Amino acid sequence: MKRLYLRVYLGFVAVLVAFAVLAGVAAWIGRAAFDDDFSERPGLRAGFVHLLTRAIPPPGAEPDAIRRSLEALAERFRMDLTLYDASRRVAAAVGPPVPPPRRWRRGESTYSHHARGHHRPIVIRLEDGRWIAARRRFAPQWSGWLPGWFPHWLPLWVGPLVLLAAAIAIGVWPLARGLTRRIERLQARVDELGAGSLSARVEVEGRDEVARLAESFNRAADRIERLVDAQRHILAGASHELRTPLTRIRMALELLEGNPERRASIERDIAELDELIEELLTAARLDAPESLAEAEPVDLLALLAEEGSRVGAEVRGEPVTVTVVERLFRRLCRNLLENARRHGEGTPISVEVVRRAVGEDGETAPEAAIRVTNGGPPIPDHLRERIFEPFFRIEAASGRAGEPGVGLGLVLVRRIAEHHGGRARLVESGSAGTTFEVTLPLG
Repeated sequence: MKRLYLRVYLGFVAVLVAFAVLAGVAAWIGRAAFDDDFSERPGLRAGFVHLLTRAIPPPGAEPDAIRRSLEALAERFRMDLTLYDASRRVAAAVGPPVPPPRRWRRGESTYSHHARGHHRPIVIRLEDGRWIAARRRFAPQWSGWLPGWFPHWLPLWVGPLVLLAAAIAIGVWPLARGLTRRIERLQARVDELGAGSLSARVEVEGRDEVARLAESFNRAADRIERLVDAQRHILAGASHELRTPLTRIRMALELLEGNPERRASIERDIAELDELIEELLTAARLDAPESLAEAEPVDLLALLAEEGSRVGAEVRGEPVTVTVVERLFRRLCRNLLENARRHGEGTPISVEVVRRAVGEDGETAPEAAIRVTNGGPPIPDHLRERIFEPFFRIEAASGRAGEPGVGLGLVLVRRIAEHHGGRARLVESGSAGTTFEVTLPLG
């Protein structure tokens, strides 16, 4: 079961059900022992038989006298009474007739048997050979609906037990829900931390294991936030410091005379270092949780047309407005197009922007897709995911010629796409060219 509080709650309810069943079995056994107790005491039975024989007029008395004595006994003991003669025929009755046992047993003077009603009838043989059947008058209305073999006292036990179980189940619900609600809040903060919100913290409630877990999470989140902040500050500071000597080297190159090949080589090295610094700064900005706060509507087709003009790409499609951080998304488009230029070996670059609906189980959601295609050599299957790894260069892995990069271009393409809730992937790479696709959710 996915919800912990339901598991805890259903566990409590299962215990209550087991308790009700055991209590019902115990009540059944106890009731049977109580019903048989009178017939198992010979002295008490003989005395009771003697008193009843004296209280009821003898068999030759007037029927009215016998009936009046039965009515007096029935009123005194609040019972239904039926008198049977020695031939086991009804001689007199007060109240609904009490049925005799299904089979009369020889040698038995007192016994009880199952019959309809709230209590078992008790049949007693008097000293003069007659029989009297007695049954307490209290019987609920539903007793007539039950089968004869069913113990009619059982509902009186089951009803209170069901009410008790319901009361405990209702009372246990706030306890179980209160415990798991704190765990759900902790889970929500863990998800926030995993999504990049380094300021996520859990309110510590109580002094139990869940509270100690919340304290441990807060301490771990504090340490992670300090480490990430320190890393980001060091990276940004190092990138800034690297640019100062690069600027001085570039100025010195302007004054350098002679050896144009050497100068061109140094300029390429400077450009590569400058690109690496820019990529590192972009990566540092992605780690900042407030980076998405700068998101704004951007015309994707216009942005790609502007960036595509730098590399001579053909851009087509339909205008699509997406909500992105323009500075970051411009870097994504530039890296994607620059990657196509470097590895296209001079082949044309085409860019397509489309709007489409995707989804499963009948539910669809709109998204924007960017497809960048070049006619360069295909990428081997075993390298199609590795090209998204930091500092991976396909030239070194495959041995093919090409203009080298810094190994962070496609890494930032994927990270920026995921930063905006999208994805980046290599769609196809073969003799017809290589196509990369970036998708972004709309709305």
